[in-house]
Amino acid sequence: MSAHALAIGATAFLASAVELVEALTIVLAVGITRGWARALSAAACAVIVLAAVVAIAGPRLPGLVENHWIKLVVGAVALYVGVTWLRKAVLRAAGRKALRDENAAFAREREALARGDGTGAFVTAFNGVLTEGIEVVAIVLALGSGTAETLGAAAGGAVLALIAVLALGAIVHRPLARVPENLMKYVVGVMVTAFGVFWVGEGANVAWPAQDVALFYLAAVVLLVAAASTLGMRRART
Repeated sequence: MSAHALAIGATAFLASAVELVEALTIVLAVGITRGWARALSAAACAVIVLAAVVAIAGPRLPGLVENHWIKLVVGAVALYVGVTWLRKAVLRAAGRKALRDENAAFAREREALARGDGTGAFVTAFNGVLTEGIEVVAIVLALGSGTAETLGAAAGGAVLALIAVLALGAIVHRPLARVPENLMKYVVGVMVTAFGVFWVGEGANVAWPAQDVALFYLAAVVLLVAAASTLGMRRART
């Protein structure tokens, strides 16, 4: 596997892990408050829906990833997602936005579920897993849109993230509050933004110097801009 594909797999792993940790928090809140049978059945239903969508769309993807228009569109989407994540991560790192607290999110979910009924708890778990799962699928498609190899790398990274989060959740039975989520979002924001710029360029038939290596110097430029922005906002606060 090429270094380019490995970078995509690693980025997909981190991005998917962030989304899956949030889904795990919701499922845990439902399980502890309303029972594990309801929480796990809702999660299983959401996974079945996602699997059906992937099974229907999956066979068509390898033929699409080489299309320049697809690269352009997916690159624009990746650029939007990457900049959005990076902006939030920079604001949090600079102290301008509160860090996400999985324990607090867990407590809010439990409080809301305690006031509702069993049907509401099922819907909450189903929607949580389905929403985060759709975002994971979108991440895989955005990052893996270059070739069949990169698509496989992105999918592999997402699967590894799922296994890791499920394993940790099964062991600790509580929110993964110690996961450095903002650092992960910072790194993922940089990489997804760089991927977005790269794919938009590919879709517009830009000949990047050093070809696939362009991803790494684009990421370095994005990181420098993000770090300068973080430092500038920190200094402005003092």
